[in-house]
Amino acid sequence: MERIDHLEHLDKHLVDELAQVARETIREELREQTRKQRRTAMLYAASGALALYAGAAVALAVGLGLATGLPDWAAALITAAILGVLAYVLRGAARPHRHPAHHEAAASAPHGPTAAGVTPTGPAGGLGMPYPPMPPTPPAAAPRPGDTDPESPHHRA
Repeated sequence: MERIDHLEHLDKHLVDELAQVARETIREELREQTRKQRRTAMLYAASGALALYAGAAVALAVGLGLATGLPDWAAALITAAILGVLAYVLRGAARPHRHPAHHEAAASAPHGPTAAGVTPTGPAGGLGMPYPPMPPTPPAAAPRPGDTDPESPHHRA
């Protein structure tokens, strides 16, 4: 009996040691992955900041180029309009593309869910898109007075 207790103690010790080694290995792997991701994120941030300054320099160059033949205020206004149009086009490019048939149906139908959470084109999905249309179901027949169970509970709507 004493030998079994000794083996259980060794088993517990071995399991604890293996768990500790596994935890240390996983912790080191996660630390290395985090280090790589942090470096990548910093490079993306620096790239974005430099792109912002480059865009500002291009906008300034366009404004100064227009200012040679126009008043300064007109050149600044035209530059701002160009940047606004570019921002609008980029925002449109970032949105998901819709099928023309679906877009026309959605444009003619009123927007927003109804009281039951169902849009006229179907129930709203998680991404704001309606689910595919369901085939129509035949209307249920109204219960006849003799079909109801007098012992069942009655609920009012």
